[in-house]
Amino acid sequence: MHVPDGFLDAQTSLATGVVAAGAVAVALRGARRELDDRTAPMAGLVAAFVFAAQMLNFPVAVGTSGHLLGGTLAAVLVGPYTAVLCISVVLLVQSLMFADGGVTALGTNVTLMALVGVVVGWLVFRLVQAVLPRTVASVTPAAAIGAFVSVPAAALGFVGLYLVGGTVDLPTGALTVSMLGWHTLIGIGEAVITALTVGAVSAVRPDLVHGARHVLEARELVVRDGIEEQA
Repeated sequence: MHVPDGFLDAQTSLATGVVAAGAVAVALRGARRELDDRTAPMAGLVAAFVFAAQMLNFPVAVGTSGHLLGGTLAAVLVGPYTAVLCISVVLLVQSLMFADGGVTALGTNVTLMALVGVVVGWLVFRLVQAVLPRTVASVTPAAAIGAFVSVPAAALGFVGLYLVGGTVDLPTGALTVSMLGWHTLIGIGEAVITALTVGAVSAVRPDLVHGARHVLEARELVVRDGIEEQA
């Protein structure tokens, strides 16, 4: 859903730029608590994966495009603060080097995909995780549901911004239906890819999955035949 230059008026673009800058500043501080020597390389891999996935896009409405977001996937793997940074860097590179999303609309794109997409996906993930059994296996379906919800949520955020400062003459109803319709379908694909990726990493190295940390920490150590095991 890369928003191009001129799709929103200057005031709205400036406002979202301020919000995006504030979000990145907070994320920089929060990421310090999420990253360590083991997980820092994961952040680079996640950013590269999201970059590749977002390059596959198609038109949704006049001047806008639809594609995978990757916010929930990043949040579950490396943490929500680091995910905001990963998605923001991806959007910056796409805007400056590939003209995918306008430079003046960078704040808008960061707000929608790096902030709304990540925060909504992470919150839904934690809510679903709270009602599922506290096992590593529950991380995957919770991540899939969070990913599915995050995409239309970001699309609705775009519609809201268009209502405030849209400069293109589009019927609001038709735009809303188009954005929600397409991004619900995209959300299904996002859920599948997120589930496959998180499931694969969880099966091999659950300790590298940020969303599984509290599950692993809750395990109790038991002693069997003189050997400590995690229950």
